[in-house]
Amino acid sequence: MEGHPDGHGFLVPDGGEARVFLSAAEMRQVLHGDRALVRVTGVDQRERPAGEVLEVLERVNRRIVGRLHSERGVLFLVPEDRRIAQDILVPPADASGAKAGQVVTVELVVQPSKQSQPVGRVVEVLGNYADPGMEIEIALRKFDLPHEFSRRAEAQALALPDAVREEDAKGRRDLRALHFVTIDGETARDFDDAVCAQREGKGWRLWVAIADVSHYVRHGDALDHDARARGTSVYFPRRVLPMLPEKLSNGLCSLNPQVDRLAMVCEMALTPKGAVARYDFYPAVIRSHARLTYTEVWAQLSAGRAPAHLATLYELFKALHAARGLRGAIDFETVETRMEFDAHGKIRRIVAEPRNDAHRLIEECMLAANVCAGDFLAARGQPALYRVHEVPAEEKVRALREFLAELGQQLGGGDAPKPKDYAQLLERIKARPDFALLQTILLRSLKQAVYTPENVGHFGLAFDAYVHFTSPIRRYPDLLTHRGIKAALASRRYDGMDWDELGRHCSETERRADDASRDVESWLKCHYMQEHVGGAFEGAITGVTPFGLFVTLDNYFVDGLVHISELGRDYYEFDAARHMLLGSRTKKRYRLADRMKVKLVRVDLDSRKIDFVPA
Repeated sequence: MEGHPDGHGFLVPDGGEARVFLSAAEMRQVLHGDRALVRVTGVDQRERPAGEVLEVLERVNRRIVGRLHSERGVLFLVPEDRRIAQDILVPPADASGAKAGQVVTVELVVQPSKQSQPVGRVVEVLGNYADPGMEIEIALRKFDLPHEFSRRAEAQALALPDAVREEDAKGRRDLRALHFVTIDGETARDFDDAVCAQREGKGWRLWVAIADVSHYVRHGDALDHDARARGTSVYFPRRVLPMLPEKLSNGLCSLNPQVDRLAMVCEMALTPKGAVARYDFYPAVIRSHARLTYTEVWAQLSAGRAPAHLATLYELFKALHAARGLRGAIDFETVETRMEFDAHGKIRRIVAEPRNDAHRLIEECMLAANVCAGDFLAARGQPALYRVHEVPAEEKVRALREFLAELGQQLGGGDAPKPKDYAQLLERIKARPDFALLQTILLRSLKQAVYTPENVGHFGLAFDAYVHFTSPIRRYPDLLTHRGIKAALASRRYDGMDWDELGRHCSETERRADDASRDVESWLKCHYMQEHVGGAFEGAITGVTPFGLFVTLDNYFVDGLVHISELGRDYYEFDAARHMLLGSRTKKRYRLADRMKVKLVRVDLDSRKIDFVPA
């Protein structure tokens, strides 16, 4: 079931068929996320299939987080997840001393029915809504993120050694003399990967060393159970929810400088044109010689004063990047943002963090290792989770072509464009002032990458076989890849699992982490913009919908809605293909990427919404 804040909802069929609309009356007996059997009874006003609930098959909501309210002596919880549109009644005897206005977690003791509301009892009082860090505490529970390790996992981590022992290094190649370095962001604490490159004739030899998490986290043990449940580390502003206990993620597995660490190494011989001529995988013991940051590495490279080992890596990167272009891979340029906070946890400002060649250098090295891992597993018929990016849907391509035609642009490739067609278009439009927004439209036309045992290649990167190998500290699929490689090296099969279910689970936990991070960032941005209500701003239209325009403010990296009712006394028609609202009387047009002056009139922390009007 998929709930809507207005009370109605939809059944999302398991088989991928069209969603079935359910009225608010039908949704009274279920909650968002529940599984149910629904009978289609007709169509709704929009000609969508409509139905009625015959049976609730599974209740997935056991605990719900929200704010406690009191009205005429009746206590009830308003869920933070607005897709749960029903209030949860809380008997006074089950309030556990919580006061109205506080954020609490309730455990459902009575599920909803057509005749009655759900009832719950308070099991956790988190505090007041404005308490520092409350937005993260809410997100942990709202998105059902596992945030406490099991006692067995904690005990297992505690029993591990604090450092690599001599017996751990037996049977491994000793690469401690090689000049490995890590290159990460300034705030990074878990270092999955280290790199080293040397000239070899006219080409290069590249070593990509990845933390050997699979040596410590074995299939089916307590740490593995917890890591699988989490699926990935979750990164919030000012806080990380790690996939593994800190002793491993920041200590024993992290490739910290000047200490011995166990690693799985992908050693590659590369041609002068950046092609991988041969590769080899093996377990090793390494020592990172330095913990470097993107900022300092780029400062040295751009000034022409980088030490020899970095200069060699940079020359190798240029060859890999050129090979990427020849391959026709799509290379989207995104701008990351960073929130800066004061001592009280409030945002001081939001700043852009543009990517430089130090970021791209590491990215290309990781891509090369991931491709080798995918090829290694595929060639041996080893079960694996591939990182699959399917070809774009035909209807998305048609809509994209219509939009581009309005701008005098064209996507090559006919009905089945190739990655190189996207790449060539990006190259043609990169000098346009609206490039960032056009790039976003191209990105939206593509499918989302997923994990699956069925290898159909990676469209965006233009690879036939691609897996995630380089981040086993923070991604469960990478840990599975390591185990598969080790099994193949030992002439074994790593199987006995439901790989389809694993793929679905890892894809879902990835989306869950992204949703939780976005929710926290949205809350923080709303909190930040409360101080600017009444202010006038300039921005660009970054989204056009039947109900209005989304505008992203210059220099603030915050977006909000200009509702269609605020656009003046006219009837506006929505043109989806051209991403435009057109006034039927005035012929006034609002298009994607248009500039707009707006006034901030409302900020709603509860719904994470910001409202503008034209200035």
